[in-house]
Amino acid sequence: MNNRKIEVLVGFFIAAGIAAFLFLALSVANSGGFSNGDSYRLSAKFDNIGGLKVRSPVKVGGVVVGRVAEIKLDTNSFMAEVVMDISVDYKDFPETSSISILTAGLLGEQYLGLEPGFMMEGIETLKPGDYIQDTKSALVLEELIGQFLFSQGGED
Repeated sequence: MNNRKIEVLVGFFIAAGIAAFLFLALSVANSGGFSNGDSYRLSAKFDNIGGLKVRSPVKVGGVVVGRVAEIKLDTNSFMAEVVMDISVDYKDFPETSSISILTAGLLGEQYLGLEPGFMMEGIETLKPGDYIQDTKSALVLEELIGQFLFSQGGED
């Protein structure tokens, strides 16, 4: 009888551990510092988005202000169009703002870095549905290495 009691306790302990692990994994997957509350959409077009993915963060000075909602190809210009959900808490970005695709670390995940532009009289703020005109595409590591190797090879 004592063996049976120990087996039940061990089974319960293992089940509780698995449940805690699943809860932790799901919590980490849904975290990110951007609440799923009210948001508005902005768009930008890039020549190359590299490894940017849907749900990648949009950051200003390291603070997550939004997430990538959609990535599609504009069939007129053949450029990648990135649609972002920005929290309404951050709604007064000037239309002179720029956006870049950046990488966290050398080989880390890619995210959008939004640089607020200057504000002066006559400069409007970005409204829901607007396009950010000043964009900087992703740096592709393979292209940089290829350029470096070919520039070094021509000197011999």
